Amino acid sequence: MAKYAAPRGTNDILPSESPKWQFVESKFREICSTYGYREIRTPVFEDTNLFTRSIGEATDIVSKEMYTFTDRGGRSITLRAEGTAPVVRAYVEHNLSAELPLNKLYYITSVFRYERPQAGRYRQHHQLGVEAIGSADPSLDAEVIGLGMSFLRSLGVESLELKLNSVGCANCRPAYREALRRYVEPFVSELCPSCQIRYEANPLRMLDCKEEKCRELLANAPSILDILDDDCRSHFEDVKRYLGVIGVPFTADSRLVRGFDYYTKTVFEIVSEQLGAQNSVLGGGRYDNLVEELGGQPTPSAGFGMGEERLLMTLERLGVELPVDSNITAFVATLGDAARETGFHLLSELRGRGIASEMDFGGRSLKAQMRLAGKLSAKYVILLGEDEIARGIAMLKNMETGEQAEVDLSEVASRLLE
Repeated sequence: MAKYAAPRGTNDILPSESPKWQFVESKFREICSTYGYREIRTPVFEDTNLFTRSIGEATDIVSKEMYTFTDRGGRSITLRAEGTAPVVRAYVEHNLSAELPLNKLYYITSVFRYERPQAGRYRQHHQLGVEAIGSADPSLDAEVIGLGMSFLRSLGVESLELKLNSVGCANCRPAYREALRRYVEPFVSELCPSCQIRYEANPLRMLDCKEEKCRELLANAPSILDILDDDCRSHFEDVKRYLGVIGVPFTADSRLVRGFDYYTKTVFEIVSEQLGAQNSVLGGGRYDNLVEELGGQPTPSAGFGMGEERLLMTLERLGVELPVDSNITAFVATLGDAARETGFHLLSELRGRGIASEMDFGGRSLKAQMRLAGKLSAKYVILLGEDEIARGIAMLKNMETGEQAEVDLSEVASRLLE
């Protein structure tokens, strides 16, 4: 018989793990709702040009990591490579600007990238993200960052660092590209092969290289903060000021550039040093030109994304225990055919009253049923035998305290709801 395994770089989220995912996602929905963000869901695949145009052809994602194929209609299709571009495509396509001047959107979605599997990063992974589309106000940058920090704090995470930078705009960035090329030119042959390509195609991406030799060579590279024009400099100072207003500390990092070409002005990452070299938990920034590039009107925007697997790994390494509880309130344990029929009817009644309930469907002994109730972390066990059926009662056992009490069959649901 053939044996199958999940494809390399993917993983199964098993029932024992799902409660943690559900808790994190429910908390994210709660925080987003508090900040006025609404959920959006986009298709799992898009026109390939959506990603090549928005992310940038010289980026690693487009050049090396996208899952692209030709469909039966001869169209080039790519599995969702990141979260922002599809949201912006939907914003433009459905004219969401006509609904609200500022659209605050969030998503919980899967992302596909062909890359070397590593800690917390898979070829199919999951992202949580927000996009605020329709305002150039620097306070919006601070709000987006504040939302991310509030979410992480709500999970019990405190030991994180916010890194902040500005990558300028179309007016000032060309001058920085040239300054960076001039700095690198004497030793360009010593850079890694990828950075030698970036030197010509997208020199800012050299600053994001993880190769130690490249990082050493670029350690004294000119800072983009010295070349910002007045508008970008003023915007950056205002973002920092608004972060101070809401009490969010940060570290200015002139090497921070992020991995996508669409970013303008503000970029940021929230990192955890306990994660090693790949230490980013959440990252994002401002992208004032992307809506126009994808066919809409000029529309300034900001947002962030975070890998859910990386986030859960961070929580585990930081020793944060999520308050995950059993979803089973009552387990109906029966002894004898008559008791089983009555128990099955009671199970249906409990579920109809909204009480999460379960029973044995394998003909196990009463002792084995009790063990199963323990494995399911049931809070209560309802014991039914021939004697209980004859008397019209059930024995209700509190699994935490071990206390038992006789309860009239007609009152079991009401007792549990109390």
